[in-house]
Amino acid sequence: MSRTIFDKIWDAHRVTQTPGGLDLILIDRVLLHERTGGVALRGLQERGLPVFAPDQAFAVMDHIIDTRPGRTDRTLMPTGTDFILATREAAGKAGIRLFDLDDPQQGIVHVMSPELGIVLPGATLVCPDSHTCSQGALGALAWGIGSTEAEHALATSTLRVRRPPRMQVRIDGELAPGVTAKDLALALLGRFGVGGGAGHVVEYAGSAVRALEVEARLTLCNMGTEFAAFTAIVAPDEKVLDFLKGRPFAPSGADWDAAAKEWLSLASDADAEFEVERLFDAREVAPMITWGTSPQQVVPIDGAVPAVGEGQGTAESQRRALDYMGLEPGARLTDLPIGAAFIGSCTNSRISDLRRAAALLRGRHVAPGVKAICVPGSTQVKRQAEAEGLHEVFQAAGFEWRESGCSMCFFAGGESFGPQERVVSSTNRNFESRQGPGTRTHLASPETVAASALAGHIADPRQVAAR
Repeated sequence: MSRTIFDKIWDAHRVTQTPGGLDLILIDRVLLHERTGGVALRGLQERGLPVFAPDQAFAVMDHIIDTRPGRTDRTLMPTGTDFILATREAAGKAGIRLFDLDDPQQGIVHVMSPELGIVLPGATLVCPDSHTCSQGALGALAWGIGSTEAEHALATSTLRVRRPPRMQVRIDGELAPGVTAKDLALALLGRFGVGGGAGHVVEYAGSAVRALEVEARLTLCNMGTEFAAFTAIVAPDEKVLDFLKGRPFAPSGADWDAAAKEWLSLASDADAEFEVERLFDAREVAPMITWGTSPQQVVPIDGAVPAVGEGQGTAESQRRALDYMGLEPGARLTDLPIGAAFIGSCTNSRISDLRRAAALLRGRHVAPGVKAICVPGSTQVKRQAEAEGLHEVFQAAGFEWRESGCSMCFFAGGESFGPQERVVSSTNRNFESRQGPGTRTHLASPETVAASALAGHIADPRQVAAR
């Protein structure tokens, strides 16, 4: 019987079917962060339940920590310190591995897990965070859960899940120079909408996907949650093997040889069936930028704000977005002055992202009045960037150079941009007040963020690169 990659992983982890038609699925890895992880661990401990497989559970400080140099347990977020202390105490009692503030392997959970080899092809992995789907880029079945489900996964290494439907998004053609995986993800949202994934396991396939490096695939899968997918996944290939080999938690020796052979067999059969199939031509993608308050409200960088009724979303949601963003239909995005630029988040803060942004910034300086911030996705990324001198490029250009963490990807009562401040950001969500009360966020690639910071207004990175 022909099967998809999802079917193969799901069937290998299916323990039994429970009453009501739910499958009991074996969970290989449980990841936690301090915003919700401490809650799950303490809930378990209050019930007197141990972690079933503590060597398969990992916790990290990333979501609400301070990213400014010289950080401590104190945070700008009210009660943030309490979350940090609670997670530290609970992880110690549970005997699970904690990547604390001063750990050289600390980082945003969806950045440090791949770079350490915690996530592996064919594995099941859960985390109480919606962007866990990022890690499907390595051929894993990874999805976000709630803190109550996290308790169950920690206590039993299983979860009851209804088998989701399957969708294949086949992307062929070649991305043009200066166009990135972030632009591709935004273009897909612009074409199919934020409901395009509709609770499916979305397999990204096609020549354009195979051409992407692993870190670019992580960016593409990251925004599967904005696509309303259950999760996203890409079949593992030699690029994934090269990426994982030698990572701290990856197998080695004979175990690596056996695992690598099995991983390369994790591909959808040629005649596998999907409930939904979508086609997309990568050659149609330009550098993209959002204009509204949903990732689906996006246009090419040289485009204009669409008329009400022409973009994604209801007419009412479009009018509300226009009002919140202070825009009128027909406005050219590149005419908009900005007050801030942010490079970071689990979407675009890996070393390849920083290298590309630094290439545009080298020998240039951000425009007067623009607050520019770069937050590496992990301490390892930060260390590598500094070894390559990238931090000097960012700082010389006028960017703040931070410690790793989620930082200003979202506002949780801590650090934020100002009301009505227009920000170009490499993050994944541009909801109302996502980066601070009243802040107006435009999503884009790190290159577009860098180019806009230099220009003082939304700018096409291809034009900056050509100078």
